[in-house]
Amino acid sequence: MKPRRLAALCILILAASFSAGYAQVSASLVSAGTSIQPGRPFTVALRFVHEANWHTYWLNPGTGLATKLDWTLPDGFKAGEIQWPAPHVLKDATGTVTGSGYDGELFLPVEITPPATLAPGDRITLAATATWLMCQDVCKPGSAPLQLTLPVSADVPRPDPQWSAKISQTLSHQPQALTAWTATATRDPKTVWLAVKPVDAVASAPTDLHFFSEDNYIGYELPQEVKSDGQGGFVLALQISPEGPPNPARLLGVLTSETGWQADPALRGLRIDLPLGEATTAPAGKLSTLKSQPSATTAVVSLPATLLLAFVGGLILNLMPCVFPVLGIKILGFVQQAGADRRKVVTHGLVFASGVFLSFWILAGVLAVLRAGGSQLGWGFQLQSPAFVFGLAAVMLVFALNMSGLFEFGLRATGAGAGLQMKSGFTGSFFTGVLATVVATPCSAPFLAPALGAALALSTFESFVVFTAIALGLSLPYLLLSAFPGAVKLLPRPGAWMETFKQFMAFPLYATVGYLVWVLAGQVNENGLLTVFFGLVLIAMGIWVYGRWRAPGASPGRARFGLVGGAVLLALGAWTGWPRPPAPTEVVWEPWSPERVAQLQAEGRPVYVDFTARWCATCQANKKLVFGSAEVQRVFAEKKFATLRGDWTNRDPKITAELERWGRSAVPFDLVYLPGRPAPLELPELLTAGTVLEAVRK
Repeated sequence: MKPRRLAALCILILAASFSAGYAQVSASLVSAGTSIQPGRPFTVALRFVHEANWHTYWLNPGTGLATKLDWTLPDGFKAGEIQWPAPHVLKDATGTVTGSGYDGELFLPVEITPPATLAPGDRITLAATATWLMCQDVCKPGSAPLQLTLPVSADVPRPDPQWSAKISQTLSHQPQALTAWTATATRDPKTVWLAVKPVDAVASAPTDLHFFSEDNYIGYELPQEVKSDGQGGFVLALQISPEGPPNPARLLGVLTSETGWQADPALRGLRIDLPLGEATTAPAGKLSTLKSQPSATTAVVSLPATLLLAFVGGLILNLMPCVFPVLGIKILGFVQQAGADRRKVVTHGLVFASGVFLSFWILAGVLAVLRAGGSQLGWGFQLQSPAFVFGLAAVMLVFALNMSGLFEFGLRATGAGAGLQMKSGFTGSFFTGVLATVVATPCSAPFLAPALGAALALSTFESFVVFTAIALGLSLPYLLLSAFPGAVKLLPRPGAWMETFKQFMAFPLYATVGYLVWVLAGQVNENGLLTVFFGLVLIAMGIWVYGRWRAPGASPGRARFGLVGGAVLLALGAWTGWPRPPAPTEVVWEPWSPERVAQLQAEGRPVYVDFTARWCATCQANKKLVFGSAEVQRVFAEKKFATLRGDWTNRDPKITAELERWGRSAVPFDLVYLPGRPAPLELPELLTAGTVLEAVRK
């Protein structure tokens, strides 16, 4: 090798020992001091210089990859954690938030502690490998081996003239807790309320507040509402990420202000480390315009509105075909039993109402006992239980089909109680009220089912009040007609209109079933939701078989077939649709993005990408037959595959562009990225477990 070329090569190697990187981001190790004193901690920093419009990431990056330093230090040396400056919100060209990070010139300080046994005059080399992800419109993983050599001196190190001031400035502007500000944090199931207040008057008011969560408990991409509390402080409504840690004890992160938290605007970050208390309402103050997402445990309507609906529901019970025809007859019976004494007629009506009220109170008491047992078993908020929501949807569907005329039940209950209804005196009136509730239940159970759901979500006292309102609605016509028996002639005659009304009232129940399935869609995965639909279809089929083969006049054999066949289909539907938690070995997919692929490749992990869509039948077959394979799941887990899914059910320009990049225009399309291979493996559209296993085992 010629001397000139050798000299050039040596210069390049020497430069690489101090600085390394890529055109978009250059990296180097720099020190705040010019030497090392034995036993005295000192500070070095990873220095990044970003090209315009390029950025790297904070410790909780969002969609990116946090910068890392892997140290190789001499014996006795210890390196601390990276001290992260306050980050900025990162957005793509469309304005969508993609993460948290930095641009421009950046210093990431690290404290190094040397041993006290160092000998002055020695020279110590610190080595580290830096890895990062740099992004603009595209993302590239970066890594560089870095070195820094410093002499050992018995004297206090002098500041480095080039780097000391910049590193010191970075350290002084680190996010920190301030005595001039106090903060508290409370939460409900969907929102964390972060309130910050000044202790005394502040020189300048913070602006453009944004909270950066260290553990992703607060979703980095979710909007944050900020309002003044009217006293110089602020309240932030922070939305909890569904992918964050479950119920952490503390809120950890950095609250930034673009105008700073002190007279010096350079201190952008306020350190947040607060216990998380439970909140039932938003913090007091000027927060009426704050918007928070409704949760499964938040009452949709107020208690007075619920009572009004319960009362109206009780009134509607009287219009059901098995209740309305006896309304006038029973009032006339009261009149006949009491003779001409109007007071006795009213008393019969009150005794009848007492039977109704007692029946509903017994029902409320039974539900309270069941609810207490459920609470002791950890049932908690029932509408957050997929199994409870599915069961309620199935019950509502059965009652809706009953009201649509698909089958009838309750006739035997009516006949069995005929003797009690015919009893004379107040005993007969009381049991008539009890039986009115029992007989009304088969025809009007759809109105009791919502009350059941409300009773399980409300307090015990409120549940009793709701059922009292239903009882009042059911018994009010009897009370009025017993007080004014002449009004019986004003009642419309029973007829075909009642059956029409009954069938019409089935449609609100179908709407309720739809709403409950929508709730389930947020609680189960795609496959679970599909089995819920199939389960409800089988339940409806079981009801059809029961009603079709047990119609009035059916032979005993036909009736038995209807009963057994209907029961089998009902059980099969309940088993099929019952929501189940994912199996421990089930493949767990995360959303695909080019940035996520780059991040995982930088970490050296194998990656499996599945481009799919709900309307693609082949895709659904692949999900069931291939990714449901126990062997595929085992190998994915064993080799620590990251599994990404690109859902093309709706138009997605990024997925379209990615498919076009590979010369594809349809799904399914699967790629396998393996460490050490420059290009991924392309798999065929029709997958088998063997095809996938052969690819991932390479």
